[in-house]
Amino acid sequence: MWKRSFHSVGLNEILNAVGVPKGSFYHYFESKEHFGVELLKHYINAATTSNTSVLLCSELESDPIRRITTLLESSIGKFQESGGKCPCLVLKLASEVTDLSDPMRVVLAEGMIAWLKILTSVLDEAKLKNLLPAELDASAEAGLIRDLWAGAIQRAAICKSTEPMRGALTFIKRRLALMEPKAYSDQLV
Repeated sequence: MWKRSFHSVGLNEILNAVGVPKGSFYHYFESKEHFGVELLKHYINAATTSNTSVLLCSELESDPIRRITTLLESSIGKFQESGGKCPCLVLKLASEVTDLSDPMRVVLAEGMIAWLKILTSVLDEAKLKNLLPAELDASAEAGLIRDLWAGAIQRAAICKSTEPMRGALTFIKRRLALMEPKAYSDQLV
């Protein structure tokens, strides 16, 4: 599914790849769509755990803004390692399945909400540490960062170039650095 798309991979192809008989598949899943729902749940749970361990762990890096930029930089590395393919299964499948499967769309929406909450928490931590202004709407900023990053990944995959991701990362760093306080913003740019 990652290499191609959800709908271009037939059930027999999936079963042959993993060596599972069709009867066993239908014991666990009602349909290919149900399989897709569970696939997305599994992926989102794993990604949420990974993002939480990176973004909410001040023991690894005390600066919450640096945790965000480090995660984004690692996404650029994953993009390069994959040969210019979308490094996120959610982004890869989102445009394909949201109009065709409401259950899969719901799982994607719930995952996005969870990821935005994590990012909002990191930005709130930066506000508490006086790295961002107290009046900053962390939730709105998290949405802006996520939307910008998702668009950059999409354009990077289309162009087979890291430049859109690098440009988005530079923009995010500069935007956060311009928000104050001055001494901190000088370190980020």
